[in-house]
Amino acid sequence: MFDIDSYHKADTVDEAIALLSQNPDAVPIAGGTDVLVRLHSHNPDYRHLVDIHDVAELKNITMEPDGTIVIGSGVNFTDLAQSPIVSVNIPVLVEGASSIGGPQVRNVATIGGNISNGAPSADAAPPLLVLNAHIELKGPEGFRRLPLHQFYQGPGLVDRNSGEIMTCLRISSTDYKGWSGHYCKYAMRGAMDIATIGCAAACKIDGDRVAGIRLAFGVAGPTPLRCWRTEEKAQGSVADQTLLDLVSGSVLGDLRPRNSWRASKDFREQIITTLSERVLKEALKRNGVSIS
Repeated sequence: MFDIDSYHKADTVDEAIALLSQNPDAVPIAGGTDVLVRLHSHNPDYRHLVDIHDVAELKNITMEPDGTIVIGSGVNFTDLAQSPIVSVNIPVLVEGASSIGGPQVRNVATIGGNISNGAPSADAAPPLLVLNAHIELKGPEGFRRLPLHQFYQGPGLVDRNSGEIMTCLRISSTDYKGWSGHYCKYAMRGAMDIATIGCAAACKIDGDRVAGIRLAFGVAGPTPLRCWRTEEKAQGSVADQTLLDLVSGSVLGDLRPRNSWRASKDFREQIITTLSERVLKEALKRNGVSIS
């Protein structure tokens, strides 16, 4: 039995904002795959709920005239992975979406929930980070937009104000056209497991040199992290084995893996360096550069 003290159902974004504002202790619930786990553990912070599961305006995936891809926060991972807009233009996000839980979980879990809970293990986060995704939120004061990497504030903490809900994620055409990417999740089990390390890479090539490179990791710090310094070092490099060696030798300087009951810090560091080379190599291959 769940310890629910109050429950309200919203049919629109504005109604959800009003209900959250009227009930400051309430949290939004969409798919419920995270919230219900916390309720099952008798977490008192989740006893007041505003249900946004059936808010239709949060379930759309569209492309704007300038090529910007807009993904509603209420889109579940099955629909995300099967969307032609997503699979054709940003397949790296399909790889992240497809690695989450099993089919039953993906049928209900939403991309907004995966990001909003602030978990460093969120499989959608590294692909979205290398796509330079922006978050759009709406609250009593109106809309605001910020880069995903600024949304994360700490373990389980995000920049969501009282009364706000995430309405969508936005990915500009300049951040995916001409780019190729890859995401890989390392977990102790082959399926239905939280990532031990998740790694995403994206690259853009000009001739034989790197015109752009992005790397992001999950479970390699208190939040999902971009590897800003490594990206800067690799910019303009020749796309060969030397680039892969540079990245694998530099990437730990951008990250903060730790010991936990799931894996030791030393083991995580080994996986990070291995994945950084493997994932970037595949991203380069998808951009027409094969490194033997």
